[in-house]
Amino acid sequence: MSAAAATPVYNAPLAAMRFVLGEVLDAPSSWAAQPQFADLDLDTACEVLAQAGRFATEVVAPINAAGDLQGCRWTPAAGANGFPEVKTPDGYPAAWQAFVDGGWPALPCAPEVGGQGLPQLLNGALFEMLVATNHAWTMYPGLLHGAYETIKAHAVPELAALYLPKVVSGEWLATMNLTEPQAGSDLGLVRTRCTPVGGVPAANGVAVTVSGNKIFISGGEQDMTANIVHLVLARLPNAPAGTKGLSLVLVPKFLPDGSRNTAYCDGIEKKMGIKGSSTCQMRFDEAQGWLLGEPGQGLAAMFLMMNSARLHVGMQGLGHLEAATQRAVAYAAERVQLRAPRRPDDAAAHRGPDLIAWHPAMRRILLGLQAQAAAGRVMAYWTGLLLDESEQHPDAGRRRACHDLVALLTPVCKGLLTDLGHRGADEALGVFGGYGFVHDYGIEQHVRDSRIAMIYEGTNEIQAIDLTMRKWLDDPRRVEALLAEFAAEVATQTAQAQAADDGSEAGAAAQRWAATLAEQAGLIRQALAALQQARASDAEAPLRVADDVLHGLGASLFAWAWARLDRAARAALARGESEAGAEPGFLAQQIELAAYGRDWLLPAGAWRWQRVIQGAPALPWVRV
Repeated sequence: MSAAAATPVYNAPLAAMRFVLGEVLDAPSSWAAQPQFADLDLDTACEVLAQAGRFATEVVAPINAAGDLQGCRWTPAAGANGFPEVKTPDGYPAAWQAFVDGGWPALPCAPEVGGQGLPQLLNGALFEMLVATNHAWTMYPGLLHGAYETIKAHAVPELAALYLPKVVSGEWLATMNLTEPQAGSDLGLVRTRCTPVGGVPAANGVAVTVSGNKIFISGGEQDMTANIVHLVLARLPNAPAGTKGLSLVLVPKFLPDGSRNTAYCDGIEKKMGIKGSSTCQMRFDEAQGWLLGEPGQGLAAMFLMMNSARLHVGMQGLGHLEAATQRAVAYAAERVQLRAPRRPDDAAAHRGPDLIAWHPAMRRILLGLQAQAAAGRVMAYWTGLLLDESEQHPDAGRRRACHDLVALLTPVCKGLLTDLGHRGADEALGVFGGYGFVHDYGIEQHVRDSRIAMIYEGTNEIQAIDLTMRKWLDDPRRVEALLAEFAAEVATQTAQAQAADDGSEAGAAAQRWAATLAEQAGLIRQALAALQQARASDAEAPLRVADDVLHGLGASLFAWAWARLDRAARAALARGESEAGAEPGFLAQQIELAAYGRDWLLPAGAWRWQRVIQGAPALPWVRV
């Protein structure tokens, strides 16, 4: 086995995080405008992330590979109570207790309910690192904040008092029980029933019994917490068909009197990846629970949980992309093979086979991975920053504007970043050659684990349809709001180009970025107009190119992100690396990666926009 197998597998990208938060997005200015975060400064935020990075690398990373091999174990009707049980991999419960003891579940929760009151942006960065080091373990807390938001917003006071503090602290974990064998993504087909106890009228907080079957329930049964809070979509008697007939029910594993509720795990899935996460088949047999929110408003209540989850899933893609990139770069910097046509200037005296990192084919792959991770972090963190402002900013107009942008950006973050997380891990595996295909090097687990993120919380195809139909065509003002952001960056880059010395590299770069973003904005406008025109005569036309809209917009947003990275890095360099708090070479690398993204990766988005603007031909029917 090569020495590269022993190379540290992941280093929390704290320098990149600080650079994006402080230099690229100026997050502290945003926090200062929000009373809840007014006392938060960049150093404090980065210290939180440093501690989170240590937890990820020192606590959950060491149990990742072993947990993948061991997986979860399901025992039918075990124990004195006769209920099925699930045992998670060795070390998982202890890691969870350490997570709770560190106060991490409470990070973004409101102080009045026991939380730390920190931004969701920092919580997203925390989960980026957790997924990078152990995706399967991170599935257990992955829905916790969404459950907190849902209970906080919709539970009657008595129910909130019982369950909210335990969810905030992480003493109890939560699940989201949506889909069923016959439903898939079409939740209008859900059959699970809930019936008010004693025949009382259905209302928020009313006790009900729940009966039905759910599938693909992450953490539906586990041995990490003393209780599990199931949030279950179900139908009241005489509820209308479709999604309007769905209500949300809180169903605990153990009832307030300590008795075991009749919520059963009938089995766990044998999966391609995230094997340490118990993906359960759940059966509710007259299980006791309480309505959470108003009758018939279950899906609306659940969307608080789902929207938070979708941004976190985007962070999962970013985490895999970053971790896979680090593994590939570390291996390429140690593995020697063949002779490269050129060598770096500082390696002129090198003898023997060359590092594979010097070969053009490997440089193209590695630079592409690094540039995508850098742009993906800017896009994801900007979305998190806007999400916080949409909830916490004191100005109602600003909250609405941020909400509109978040609605537009969330499906792109979820769809594009999970796609890049999986495909990037697959590309990174190729850097290892045959070694990448074996478990010892860890990269094949990233390929397997990352694939599920493209499927759950709404498949990437559904994200593309949502973006194209609801976020573009049904409400074009959101696109205009995004174009205003592009226009602002074009104006800034143009001003910098005009202020620079004639012929300077900085001035030329600013001028080129201004032209690039202006071109991307023009493509977005043309695409919107083409979609509007096509839909008028062919209802299927926008759906045929929905995936192209998502990836085309993602490419344009990456161009915006690379422009911001370039501008911020040049400004920091002008102050001096030490004053900017950057390691030697880091800022120059950001400029190189931004240029690589623009020159090598952005052109790939052109054919996406071309197909949207020109219109895709009609699809033939699949012969079955």
